[in-house]
Order: sequence, then structure tokens, then C-alpha cells
Amino acid sequence: MSGSDPQADDADDVPVKPRLSERLRDAMLKPVVNAEIGPDAKAEATPSTVDELEAQVARADDQERLVGLILAPIAGLIAIIVTGHLISSDPKASTVAGVVNVKHVNPSLYFEVGGSAFVLAMLMLGLAWWRKRLFLGIVMGLYGLSIFNLHFWGFGIPYLLAAGWYLVRHYRLTQKVKLAREGGGGGPAGGPRPGRPNKRYTPPAGR
Repeated sequence: MSGSDPQADDADDVPVKPRLSERLRDAMLKPVVNAEIGPDAKAEATPSTVDELEAQVARADDQERLVGLILAPIAGLIAIIVTGHLISSDPKASTVAGVVNVKHVNPSLYFEVGGSAFVLAMLMLGLAWWRKRLFLGIVMGLYGLSIFNLHFWGFGIPYLLAAGWYLVRHYRLTQKVKLAREGGGGGPAGGPRPGRPNKRYTPPAGR
């Protein structure tokens, strides 16, 4: 009868160090408690009361937060690249003949526009970190419009689409809250509405 290998037992006891991607995911998202989620667990995770729906409206979920945390640093980098390109491609103030060049723009204007876009990117990062869905969508839309107006459509359109995604999700959640309130206050969302008295009802006359 052969005995167990002590080296193999020691190897099994050594904890596996998580990868960098897993550590970043756990730092930004909520850790997954159980990977096997059945229909009952999914039903329990779905908000069913007015209070739960209001909490969902007030705070962005993990997916929305992750999208904001990814797009915000990229937005800051885009603001720097766009500002540098505009300044480097700016025509000179006067032509060779000494005539004033009407296409020339003061570089300070580009710095102001680029600085504003960079501030919006940093604000976007803070709102994503604190899970402010509505304000994140508004700021992201302003950033997309500012880059779009500088004729960098490829950089501006994705942020406009992302802003629309945030705002549509916020609108749908607020509509769910409204329907839940009409359907029974703090009870289950979408439940039967309480009966209302008929104003045209006439009580029978006493005999």
C-alpha cells in the first residue's frame, strides 16, 4: 500500500495568487459570492419593492460604474491629444507676404477648450467612482459634444452614445419606480393596483 506524497499535499495547500486582472476587477466591482446563480437567485437579485428600485435609481450598478471608470481616463487622454494636435496644426498668424492669416487661432483658446474637456474627463471619473448615473450621463454628453464640435467625430460620437445609454437607463428605472408607487406604495413592484371608489356610484335609497 503506497502512502500519500507529502510534497503533493504541500503543493495543494499553497494559495493561488490572483492575477492582476482579477484584482482590478475585485477592486472596482463587488466580489461574486456564488458563481452558480439559478433562477431563484436571479429573482431575488431583481428589485421588487419601491425602496429597492429607488436605491437602484440613486446608485449606478457595477456595469455602469465599470464603463465610466474605463471611458473617463481615455477621455482625459483624448483631450490632451486633441489639444496638442490643434496647436501643432494651427496656421501662423501672418502669411509670407505679411498679410494677417484669418485662419489663425490664438493657442490660448485651444488650451481653454482642451482644459475644459480634461476637467470634464476627471469629473466623469469621480462620478463613475461614486456611482452617480444621471450626472455621469450628463457630463459624458457634454464631453462628447465638446469633442464633436472640434470636428473630432470619431472621439465624440462614442461618448454621446454612452451618455444616451446612461440617460435611457436612468429614465427607465424612474418609470419603474413611478409604476411601483402607483401599484401599491412599498409593496411589490408591478403588483395589483388598489381599488378606487367609483365617483359615479349612487348608493341605493333606503326602503
